[in-house]
This record gives sequence, C-alpha cells and structure tokens, in this order.
Amino acid sequence: MTSDFFQKTRGVVAVSSLILWGIAAGASPQHGISMYGAPALPADFGALPYVNPDAPKGGVITLGNTGGFDSLNPFVLKGTVPWQLGFFTHETLMGRSFDEPFTLYGLLAETVETDAERSWVEFTLRDGTTFSDGSPLTVDDVIFSFELLGTEGHPRYRTLYTQIERIEQTAERSVRLTFNTPNRELALLAGMRPIISRAQWEGRDFANAPVQEVPVGSGPYTVSDYETGRFVKLTRNPDYWGADVPFRRGTHNFDEITLDFYGDSKVLFEGFKAGEISAVREFNAETWASQYTFPAVTRGDIVKTVVPHEKPSGMTGFVMNTRRAPFDDWRVRDALIQAFNFEYINDTLTGGAQPRITSYFSNSVLGYVPGPAVGRVAEMLSAYQDTLPPGTIEGYALPVADGSARNRAGLRAATAQLQAAGLSVEDGTLRRGDGTPVAFTILIQKGSTEDIAIAELYGQALERLGIAVTIDAVDDAQYFARTGSFDFDMTTFRRALSLSPGNEQKFYWGSEAADQEGSRNLMGARNPAIDAMIETMLTARESADFIAATRALDRILTAGRFVIPFWSYTEGRIAHVSEMKYPDTLPIYGDGPEWMPGVWWWEAE
Repeated sequence: MTSDFFQKTRGVVAVSSLILWGIAAGASPQHGISMYGAPALPADFGALPYVNPDAPKGGVITLGNTGGFDSLNPFVLKGTVPWQLGFFTHETLMGRSFDEPFTLYGLLAETVETDAERSWVEFTLRDGTTFSDGSPLTVDDVIFSFELLGTEGHPRYRTLYTQIERIEQTAERSVRLTFNTPNRELALLAGMRPIISRAQWEGRDFANAPVQEVPVGSGPYTVSDYETGRFVKLTRNPDYWGADVPFRRGTHNFDEITLDFYGDSKVLFEGFKAGEISAVREFNAETWASQYTFPAVTRGDIVKTVVPHEKPSGMTGFVMNTRRAPFDDWRVRDALIQAFNFEYINDTLTGGAQPRITSYFSNSVLGYVPGPAVGRVAEMLSAYQDTLPPGTIEGYALPVADGSARNRAGLRAATAQLQAAGLSVEDGTLRRGDGTPVAFTILIQKGSTEDIAIAELYGQALERLGIAVTIDAVDDAQYFARTGSFDFDMTTFRRALSLSPGNEQKFYWGSEAADQEGSRNLMGARNPAIDAMIETMLTARESADFIAATRALDRILTAGRFVIPFWSYTEGRIAHVSEMKYPDTLPIYGDGPEWMPGVWWWEAE
C-alpha cells in the first residue's frame, strides 16, 4: 500500500456518481441495490474489491474490550452486549459494501426487486440458507423477524416497522414489503434487518431473555463458550451455508475469535504487550508514537498498521443534555464550549497531533462550507430562520485558544455568555437567579481513561468559572442504562457518520427520538429545521439537493452547540501480531469490524 492510496477526489466522485438519479433496481430482480444509481459491481462479481478471495482459513485470535457484558442478544434494549457480536453471528438479507456509499449486494437474498418509486421491495432468498443449528432459514423466519424486532426489539428497529404497510410471501422463497411512507431508503433498510429464528423465539420473552439464551443466527460464527463479563468465544461454523456466496468469499477467515474483557484501557494495553491480545485499535496519536515501542514491536512480532479512510469525521466529544437546565439555554452551551481549552488539552493528551472535529460531516463532501450559507443551502434554511440556532446561516466556528493552560480569552467569552443567560458568580460560585449553585456531573464509562483525563482537565477550567463538576465513572451496565434513559447532565459521545446518511439521522437527532428511550438522540435535539433537512435528504432525487440538505443539517447541528468536540480520527491505527494479514486494497470506509477482523486472515511466518 502506498501512502497516497486514497485521493480526496475519489470520495467526491463516488458520492456524486451514486447520488445522480437513476434506476437503482428496476422492476426486475437485481443482484444489488444502491440508494442512488446502480451498484458498481456486476451481477457476476466474484468477491468484494477490498477482499482477498483466496485468503486461507485458520488461526485463532483474541481481541480485547473494556468493561463487561451481561447479555448476548444484540437486538434488544435490555443489557450490555459485546459490540462486535452482531457482526459475526447474524446476517441480513443484503450485505453492505464498504467501498461504495450505501450500496447493498445479495447475502441471504439472492435478488432484490423494487419499483422506481421504491414503494415496495421484494427479496428472494438463496436456495439452501440455514441457521447455525442446521435448520432452514425461510420466508416465515423473515416475516417473523420484521414483526418481532419491530415490536419487541431495540427501538432502532421500530421506525422502519411503522412504515411497513404489509409483509407477504409471494413465492416459496420470496417476500414482499409494501411501504406506507414515501421514503426511498426504506427498501435498503429492509435489506439490512437481521434475521432470527422463529422456532427459537416464537412464544418466548425476546426482550427480557436471560444471557444463556443466545439468539441463533445464520452467520459464519457461533457463540461456542462464554463467561458473563469476562470473555466470549466465537467459533467459525464449518458448515456455514454462505461460504461460497460472492459477498462472503474471502471473509471471516479465523477459526476462533475470543473477546476478552478488561477493567480499563490501561490494563488491556498491558495485556496486549504481554501477548494475551492479538490486535488493538489505538485512537491516540501521541500514545501511538510513544508507547508502541516495546520489544515485540522492535522485533517485528507486532506490526503497526495505519488505515486511511474517506468517511466524515462524525462527532466525538462531551454531549450536553438539553432536557435539563441549564443546558437548555444555547448561551450556556456556548459558554461551556468556550471554556473547553481544546488546544491545551489536545497538546497535553495527544501531542497536538490530531486536528479538531469542526462539524459532524467534516472531512467529506457532505460537510458544510465555512462562512455564511449560500445558494441552495441558504434557500433551504431560510424557511426555518426563526427556529435556527445563532450562527447557522451567518456562519459558526469553534473558538480557538492560544494554547496556554489559562485560556483567559475563552473564559472571558464564557463568562459573558453565562451572564447573558442570567447566571452570575457570588462568593466564587456560579449561581442561577434564585441563588442555587450551577453544578453538574460528567458521566463516563469506568474503563475510559482518556475521557476521564479530558474531563479532569476540563473540570479545572470550569472551577475557575465557579462551576462545580463531578466525574461519575460507572460500569458499562450503568452507563448504557443511564444514557438509554437520558439520565445524565453531560456524557461522552461518539457518533460515526457515513457518506450515505439516511433514516438513521432521525434516530440520531430527530424530534420524535428526543424522548424515545434507547434512541441515540442523547442531546435531546428537537428542531423542525433538523427534521425538514432529514426529510429532504431522504426524498432527494438530485445530487445538488441531497448534498445541500446534508450540509444544511450539518450547519444546524454544529451551530446548535450540543457537543463539545474533541479531535478527529482521520485514520485508523491497528497494532497486531505479524501473523495477522490483510488485503492490499482498502475500502473507502477504512477500518471497522467488518474489515478487521472481517477480511483479515492468519498466515504463520
């Protein structure tokens, strides 16, 4: 691989060409479907372009997680699940290509068919699809899965279910879904719903099943052993039905993958250095440069791999819960952003090596252009001018500090905004108009040592404003329970975004999701302009409208000052044992569980 493998223009061309209106899948069965235009790969493709179709099978690896788990069902709200689990044990009707923005190819389904309006979609299952227990996977299981997930599954599945008018079997291996909403993405979302076994769950309590009732899937791996909170062992199914399906060729090559759980990231890293873990992802550039110098690295037993990508930056930082005062006032949120001394914190923790996230879709063609809104973006926003946060149309940029520890200019700006919001300092304490002190808690997962370090540095600055801050580091179960029910003041936030944003945006920051427990709208965003931009994205038929709507959404979210942004992850960093190999060709989406370990393999020296 060469360092210039990725060209910025490639991402722009890929998005623009796919967004141009065309019939993605006409009224005849197709091998794939794209949100806009046609899939890049032909019907007779042999393997995905970023896969080694001749990769050998074999090898045993161990990956490390922090925290613990108390559930092995990734499809319900209750419990904490190993985050990798759903990628390897269960499958969907269609599989996503990570080299094209939201393009799906046949997986469980051999073909997909839809009309030009995407008012319905029909899938035909491959002959011989089975669950890991050997039982056949049928249309009956598909219909059951949509109904069960839509009623008892995690809230992320329910929005699609409410937009399905009916589901019906049309042939022995075919099923058709008819939609009640004009939304072109629904046909693709239906292809991405996991399929579960009716024989296992009919008449059972799916939403509250105990940990020992592991859902049976059709995927290449099964849960062969586990100890709650400590480890999960995934074993490759030697009788996996889809081994020769083009979409699967060259993937899922390791015989065993063990997920080991550690108390925090420092202990996990020591386990990696001791040879107990096969690969780790490193998100801190300074740690990558200074700490990966131990003997196994210098001997070549451990390899450091950098993986570039063309994804949007997404958003990483501390999110403020606008359901609670004083975070419901944009001036207070602005003050808390002004007080966050990013330049000093970044230099202290990463050596200043990682640039700051500037917006939700930054680093991509979908990110807003700095300065005042112009053209189509301005037109879209003007209709909602009275509901927009300050700076949306005029232009908003994050404050830049001088890099010193004191950040006097930032604190002065923060003080001015707090006073404008009716808060004032008395006897060294910031108080509301009724005299009550301003204090809040930052909720963090116990093993997140870097987030705790950021919060501690931030807390020192807030103390100078008279704000008392408590860091509440809790275990994974408490963390997910509290964030799922919005029981926090401020907490850590990571929202990965793609080059093909769609219906998931409603779940991230749509008004209906603001009070829906388990939704990912942690900030409680509730704005008609946000809802309108998402709807425009979903119904756009031209490149200009789609990009403009996404850039407008990016402006509203950024100017909304919901999150205090951290640094951007413009590349992935993986340290791994030398026996772990990967293809020379990288997908435009870069790293992720379906790349490592999904397409890697074991090759002894």
